[in-house]
Amino acid sequence: MTIAAHQTLQPAKGMRSLLVPIVGSVGVVYGDIGTSPLYAFREALRPFAHDGVSRGEIIGLISLMLWTLTIIVTFKYVLFLLRADNDGEGGTLALLALLMKKTSRYTAILFFAGIIGAALFIGDAMITPALSVLSAVEGLRLVTPTFSPYVVPIAVAIMILLFIVQSRGTAAVSKFFGPITLLWFAVMGVAGAIHIGDAPSILQALNPLHAFKFIIHAGFAGLVILGAVFLTVTGAEALYADLGHFGRKPIQAAWFFVVFPALALNYLGQGAFVLHNRDGASDPFFLMFPDWALLPVVILATAATIIASQAVITGAFSLARQAIHLGLLPRLEICFTSETNTGQIYLPSVNTVLFIGVLALIFFFKSSESLATAYGISVTGAMVVTTLLAFQFVRMVWHWSLLTALAALLPLLLLECVFLGANMLKIHDGGYVPVMIAGTLMVLMWTWKKGTLLLKQKAARNDIPLAQFVGSIERVSNHSPVAVPGTAVFLTSFPDLTPSVLLHNLKHNHNLHAQNVILTIKTMPRPTVPESERYVIQSISKRFIKLELRFGFMDTQNVSKALSLCRRDGFKFDIMSTSFYIGRRKLVADPNSGMPHWQDRLFIGMSAFAIDPSDHFHLPSNRVVEIGEQVVI
Repeated sequence: MTIAAHQTLQPAKGMRSLLVPIVGSVGVVYGDIGTSPLYAFREALRPFAHDGVSRGEIIGLISLMLWTLTIIVTFKYVLFLLRADNDGEGGTLALLALLMKKTSRYTAILFFAGIIGAALFIGDAMITPALSVLSAVEGLRLVTPTFSPYVVPIAVAIMILLFIVQSRGTAAVSKFFGPITLLWFAVMGVAGAIHIGDAPSILQALNPLHAFKFIIHAGFAGLVILGAVFLTVTGAEALYADLGHFGRKPIQAAWFFVVFPALALNYLGQGAFVLHNRDGASDPFFLMFPDWALLPVVILATAATIIASQAVITGAFSLARQAIHLGLLPRLEICFTSETNTGQIYLPSVNTVLFIGVLALIFFFKSSESLATAYGISVTGAMVVTTLLAFQFVRMVWHWSLLTALAALLPLLLLECVFLGANMLKIHDGGYVPVMIAGTLMVLMWTWKKGTLLLKQKAARNDIPLAQFVGSIERVSNHSPVAVPGTAVFLTSFPDLTPSVLLHNLKHNHNLHAQNVILTIKTMPRPTVPESERYVIQSISKRFIKLELRFGFMDTQNVSKALSLCRRDGFKFDIMSTSFYIGRRKLVADPNSGMPHWQDRLFIGMSAFAIDPSDHFHLPSNRVVEIGEQVVI
């Protein structure tokens, strides 16, 4: 190959490496916000159903929608918050983790703000799939009313398939979803552009003054309408939470070159269509299409709304992992699905919880119109929390002055608070559902954080430095424990402290093995670790060694196989003479100390969902010794 040909191929390869995540982000990150045109304008027009909607009100509504998209999504999320990442991860808890690293001020306030934001987002992750899929499947009623009784069963079947494919990983899902969503945005954009010609005066909506005039003249009714207008930005918080799955540049490029133009054209087209034909206000999106195109568009819309659910589901996976790292949830099984991107993960237990929640919402509300009234509170609440944390972030991390931070974020916070207030009016009409979901999740996370802190404090009372323990054992030769043949491996997260399971074994069995291994397992921030770097051995004494095993995030953490590699450095390992010691805590609730009794019981129940270390590390079941310890919490 000539040098010139090689130079030609290099940019092509670089372009392809950027295009793949851009298409993938269109299919996953923007699926949610890309299906808002199905119901946002329709719901905003609903309060005008009896008295009719005027020309100025239509232009004002479209203007409000376009500028809500511009201010909240473009400025806040795409241009600003995507730059505020924690090792490539985004979302409310990523901001919280960054702030906890930088400051100890307002820790309690920041912590509770992070919990509230995370809980609201997970509530959104349950509502969005139900709302999106129901709104699309309901389009079948326009094709023929005979489909009406089958809307809920079809929606349930779609949800079952969607949650089944999650285990395939974000990359595999996005390869399939990306091209479909690209087609969806193209159809939306073209349909909107065609109908702008119905009433070119709709282009006046590009002037933000029409949005202000609408708000001023709408009065109290405007608050109800604002709750519907906010449906245009559903998925914005998921956009930030999905940062770890694709990276900042592909997400930004997809927004400016594909998503925003298509959304703007479609909303303008819907506005022009209703200006020209007021009867179209009942369902402006689907009625824009001619009869011959209605069924294909409904099918495409259904596919798009299935994909729309992906944004919040993958965002929930990322947020759950961050919650585990922050000690807000038990250690759950995390499956890495990409060798090149640590952010692409799958959590089976979270997937199951979301699936059950989505099905419950579909059966309870049965229609997108009913569910739309419950929507908005979780999204707006999460956005307000994110803005508050972002204010502290730019002060602490980017070192902005107080005036600069206020000038940049206070107007945004006020706008989001107005939207939050508008959505709070729907509390009695289904809005209590996301509040209940978020409240439950907040109690769970706070309970786990508080319970683990109590356990850590109790364990700290018995902590003995490993060097001190080994020294005392080796010095007292006359009264040293009975030596038994073989190797004992004690798993621990703190290699400088004596594992409690070692102390309990010594206390109850009064013996030590000929070889004792204090084992720590470390997951490295790369996909694989070569066998030459798999372990680090440090001899402490004749009978004690410290061993650190290192695995990449895509490696199977097979401890037995890794230990056999250590023979190269003289480590004597025979699986048939090795015992793996794991501590097993039996938690006992005590209403007179620690947490309230109900919270003790909740913490004990949550601990049952933590991953079993013997399964996770592929330890041979016939070589594992579990030593129980009763702990009163």
